[in-house]
Amino acid sequence: MDLWVVILVGVLALLAGVALGFFIARKYMMSYLKKNPPINEQMLRMMMMQMGMKPSQKKINQMMKAMNNQTK
Repeated sequence: MDLWVVILVGVLALLAGVALGFFIARKYMMSYLKKNPPINEQMLRMMMMQMGMKPSQKKINQMMKAMNNQTK
């Protein structure tokens, strides 16, 4: 009888730990993405201008498409 109680407590603790870990990781990732947003067209345009290039919309679209394909 005592063995069942130990197993039950262990399983409940494991489930609680998994649930708690999921929500903590989710909150961390949401705050990280809020502080460091993924790159967008405006950021890409600024980077290209800082490198001395004159970015055309076609070139920006190509680079965004390549970056999106790379992340998938």
